Amino acid sequence: MTDCIGYILIFVGILFDIFGCIGLVRFPDVYNRLQASTKCVTLGTIMLLVGVAFLTGLNATAAKAVICAVFILITSPTAAHAIAKGAYASGVPLWKKSVVDKYAEQTKK
Repeated sequence: MTDCIGYILIFVGILFDIFGCIGLVRFPDVYNRLQASTKCVTLGTIMLLVGVAFLTGLNATAAKAVICAVFILITSPTAAHAIAKGAYASGVPLWKKSVVDKYAEQTKK
């Protein structure tokens, strides 16, 4: 039963990683690309690692997979936020069809 759960998690993780890569290529600007890559790839990679932990059982490999998953969960959104803020500060424009710029509204206050 745990093997089946492990394989399902790995399969779903691969799908999320593929969707994140497609979003990285297809979305129009840096900010949308960061959103796609961060959310999809973070969730996909964590699912892959948890699937590996299920497949290997309770051993050192599973512990390393869980530690890596926690590390990715913390660092990936933080890095994406820093990249987006740096891109905004350096003047990278939003997509021309963007409707709202909440960050500009907050900084004007």
